[in-house]
Amino acid sequence: MRLVFLGTPAFAVATLEAVVKAGHEVAAVLTQPDRPRGRGQYAAASPVKQAALALGLTVYQPERVRRPEAVEYLRGMNSDAMVVVGYGQIIPQVAIDLAPLGIINVHASLLPKYRGAGPIQWAIVRGETRTGVTTMRIDAGLDTGDMLLKAETEIGPDETAVELGRRLALLGAGLLVETLERLLEGRVVPEKQDDAQATLAPLLKKEDGAIDWSEAAPAIHNRVRGLQPWPGAQTTFRGVPLHVWKTCNSATMGPRADERVRPTLRPGQFVSLKPPVVACGSGGLELVEVQLEGRKRISAADFANGQRLTHNDILGEPLH
Repeated sequence: MRLVFLGTPAFAVATLEAVVKAGHEVAAVLTQPDRPRGRGQYAAASPVKQAALALGLTVYQPERVRRPEAVEYLRGMNSDAMVVVGYGQIIPQVAIDLAPLGIINVHASLLPKYRGAGPIQWAIVRGETRTGVTTMRIDAGLDTGDMLLKAETEIGPDETAVELGRRLALLGAGLLVETLERLLEGRVVPEKQDDAQATLAPLLKKEDGAIDWSEAAPAIHNRVRGLQPWPGAQTTFRGVPLHVWKTCNSATMGPRADERVRPTLRPGQFVSLKPPVVACGSGGLELVEVQLEGRKRISAADFANGQRLTHNDILGEPLH
């Protein structure tokens, strides 16, 4: 099958490589223009561009895919289908209509749940125990097109968004190849989404990482592991921003863990110092890895020793 591939992030690389390995002809790869990154703000190629060049594929980087010259470029490819994985731009209807088999998207959720830009992160934050990937035909809406195939997987109780993303990338790559095979053979029956069952996974904002210690310990644990690598879970320690990288939910700390969280303790106050356990609205949360602003990421035990933690320290309180 002759394809055009549109993608940008690392999540999309496995699908691009799988499509090539399966023997499909990738006429061109569209990806976002090189963007400034790092301290030096040097222009850096996207992960998909790097992978495409390594595979010897043609790369095209329009500033806006909806512009007439970009649409004409796509028209000139004469592709049977287009594949989109995290491209980062809305595909205009005029481009959607170009490929006879449509534009096939790999979305990292079990649609119609978690439509939007952050399905992996929000699934973890909201405490889901299962997720998956869905291939769908793109339409003019936000992840509202007809579903083609799905593949499910469990979410580990301590699995981070980064770790889950790696697994879903491989799962999605295999599912996309299977979808293309079935489309060629006419063995896919598109299924309309039930909008009444839809949930949203909006673009992440920095403030989404703010920890509210009055929440239950499992909810905070989910936020910590779900919002990696960005924006990350943030609180304050003695008025200084503190990034919480890794935690251990009290449910895994033994049957008497919650008994240590006395009603007299305030949310954010330390239940114990060795290991550092913080009182939450319900239960306690053990800190495992943290990072003070301007410092290195370290174990919570080293943090407790270096900062001479006391039971009077309360996370999340501003400096007075």
